[in-house]
Amino acid sequence: MMRTILMICSLVGSSCVTAAVLGAELPDSTAAAGHDVVVVKNFSFLPATLHVRAGATVTWKNADGEPHTVVSDSGTFRSAAMDEGDSFQVTFDRPGAYRFFCSIHPHMTGTIIVE
Repeated sequence: MMRTILMICSLVGSSCVTAAVLGAELPDSTAAAGHDVVVVKNFSFLPATLHVRAGATVTWKNADGEPHTVVSDSGTFRSAAMDEGDSFQVTFDRPGAYRFFCSIHPHMTGTIIVE
């Protein structure tokens, strides 16, 4: 089952993640095997903090009527502007805390905790 989550993170190391923009839609409360989901809704990342295991892939899905981005504080990953229904995916290979924000709406922040 895929968890619906909204977050902001920064990566500790430059080789910790792989990022890709996905065109496929993911349901808000269902997930593909091995994926954790952060939902962007009402100008928030839900959940704001997500705990995952090393090697997990996190998908951010924009369920808002406005465009949003996902940008790590360290600059390790950065999505393009995502319209409603668009997704962005990052695989976290190393333990650490990864803070992120929306570059369009900088008050939107979150953290991915990789254990």
